[in-house]
Amino acid sequence: MERGFGRLLTAMVTPFKANGQVDYAKAGDLAEYLVNNGSEGLVVTGTTGESPTLTEEEKLTLYRVVKERVGFRARVIAGTGSNCTGASVDLSMKAAEAGADGIMLVAPYYNKPSQEGLAAHFWTVAEAVPELPVMLYNVPSRTGVNLELDTIFELARRPNIVALKEAGGQLNQVAGVAAGIKDLSLYSGNDDETLAILALGGTGVVSVCSHVAGPEITKMIDLFFAGRVGEAYAHHRKLLPLFKGLFMATNPLPVKAALKMLGHDTGGHRLPLTALEPGLRASLRKILEDLDLL
Repeated sequence: MERGFGRLLTAMVTPFKANGQVDYAKAGDLAEYLVNNGSEGLVVTGTTGESPTLTEEEKLTLYRVVKERVGFRARVIAGTGSNCTGASVDLSMKAAEAGADGIMLVAPYYNKPSQEGLAAHFWTVAEAVPELPVMLYNVPSRTGVNLELDTIFELARRPNIVALKEAGGQLNQVAGVAAGIKDLSLYSGNDDETLAILALGGTGVVSVCSHVAGPEITKMIDLFFAGRVGEAYAHHRKLLPLFKGLFMATNPLPVKAALKMLGHDTGGHRLPLTALEPGLRASLRKILEDLDLL
């Protein structure tokens, strides 16, 4: 089984119509646009895709629509994790039937399981879909729990657990993972930490910013792996205002606003999320203009 999904993956937003229904046609168009701009994989119905507000049928339809649109040009990774192990197992099995190339499992949120509980949760879901590669997703700021190093080491023994998306902001832990597990693909979950995680032995990034700057992020990563680290760092510095700007409010509010400015209107949001404030919208527009993206 392959141990990674490529270097640049996009955590894809979910387009909505004016009536609040998922816009599957725009989802296909967005997937095409992202692949044409450097994405080697698309994470569908992750946090950026507003997964907590989507029904199971909406998620499964999105997996089918996106996979049909991109075919073999990109991997489709289904965000099937939740804080209910049984529900995650069920959705993961259905995602496999829908054509997903892999699954991403976020650490269970709100119920704050122990490390033993986290390990059992991930192991159970991965075991239910042995044909699919699994990416673990550690994001303590959202879930309230940190997937600790020893637990990651234990889970990496499972043959189809092949990758980790790390968004904990703990570079010491990232270094420990990279040093201790050579065949686990390690992805940055925060755009502003991508270069640092690559330097520690990472594989790539699950990016939000690639919605609007895919070619630029691809170039930064390619420069790093070509050994041109100084030039890669120059690209990082250039893109840093965008990395910060797209998280000036709760994700995915800023990135959906940025997409609309670029002519890729993906609609609004489902409650409890609301529109980006006008002042923040103006600040975001200036960032895009300064980077010549508008």
